[in-house]
Order: sequence, then C-alpha cells, then structure tokens
Amino acid sequence: MNHKFNQSIKKLLVLIIAVILFHICIIVKIIPYDITWGGRLQNENEMYVFESVSILLNLLLVAILLMKGDLIKYKFSSRILNAILWVFFAIFLLNTFGNLFSKTYFEKSCSILTGISAFLLWKIVNQQNVTNN
Repeated sequence: MNHKFNQSIKKLLVLIIAVILFHICIIVKIIPYDITWGGRLQNENEMYVFESVSILLNLLLVAILLMKGDLIKYKFSSRILNAILWVFFAIFLLNTFGNLFSKTYFEKSCSILTGISAFLLWKIVNQQNVTNN
C-alpha cells in the first residue's frame, strides 16, 4: 500500500467524520438548520430529510474509502470502487462551486472543505491507479 495513498484516505475520513458530526449537531439542534442548504429549508421536516440523506451518503463514502484502503474486506472490484469515488468527486466539485455562490458566508467558507475533499478523492483514485500499474 502506497503511504501517500493511505494518508489521503485517512485525511478524507477525518473530514467526513467531522462533517457527519456537524450534520448530527444540526439534527439535535445545536446548530441552526437555516445556515445550511443555501438557506432553502422551509421547516424541520425538510431538515430531517436533508440531514438524514446527507449522513447516509457520507457513511456510504466512509465505507467505500475503507474498502478502497483495504481497511475492511469487501466484495466490490477496484473498478466499481473507483467509479463510485469518481461520482463522489464530481459531487464534491460541484458542491464546491455551489458553495462559492451561496447566500451565506458560512456556506461560502464550506467551499474550502468540499474543495479539499474533491482534491483528496482525486488523489485517492489517481494514486491507486499509479500503484496498480
């Protein structure tokens, strides 16, 4: 296992766990939901749906990263894992640009985290490709 590859996975896992904790703080109302999702959420029910979906997608990404880093046994091929990671890369990249043009300064500042996440995903997929050749 390439050391830099493994470090990229660990860094991204830390970021994702922090994001999951952030979303949990929104659900338990430690953080107000009106500063997230572009200020578009109309009520608590919408917040619960959006936050739950976000947590589930982030947990899926955690599982995929653990599989990719050979930290858990898996049944998906490397090609499938890479395809899923490319989808997440695209989502994070689009989210970065969306956050840059957001209405709130909080979400604008989140573009840094989503940009870093996109960069780490790109490194993970490309470094693994280099180590497989």
